[in-house]
Amino acid sequence: MNEQNIDSKFKIERLLSRLKAKELLIVNPRRKNGLIIYKKYHAEFAGPGAIVGGQFDLGIINLLAVGNVSLVAPQNSQERKQAYKMRRQWVRLTKQIIDNPEPTERAQVILNQFEHWFDMETVADLPDEAFALLVGVLPQTIRKVRNTELL
Repeated sequence: MNEQNIDSKFKIERLLSRLKAKELLIVNPRRKNGLIIYKKYHAEFAGPGAIVGGQFDLGIINLLAVGNVSLVAPQNSQERKQAYKMRRQWVRLTKQIIDNPEPTERAQVILNQFEHWFDMETVADLPDEAFALLVGVLPQTIRKVRNTELL
């Protein structure tokens, strides 16, 4: 696999243009990393092993790196198929959170999940808006839950 780290030499803007051009890449399954993919009215999380780009992300507006993001190009149809399955799994995990009708609980669960997948420092660096768009709550709901956790 040809690994590409997102850092000063590989900017989010460049990745965004590549994904808008329908290029397919896979979030490195061997690292704790991911992308929050901003779309017009919501955001999606693509975690380790998930495919990004192509038909999945036609409405992409912006990206937010989570952790030390590393992307790999799929080498064959089997890798693409597995990466599509992983993207579906990440979408399903988010949908389970969204199915809860209580906004405060959705906010709490998404924050807890990200702390489980990554670490508290990484989660603290992510904006309230990103979490809000992932689970359909207002940014102030995320902020309120975060502030409650600090007490």
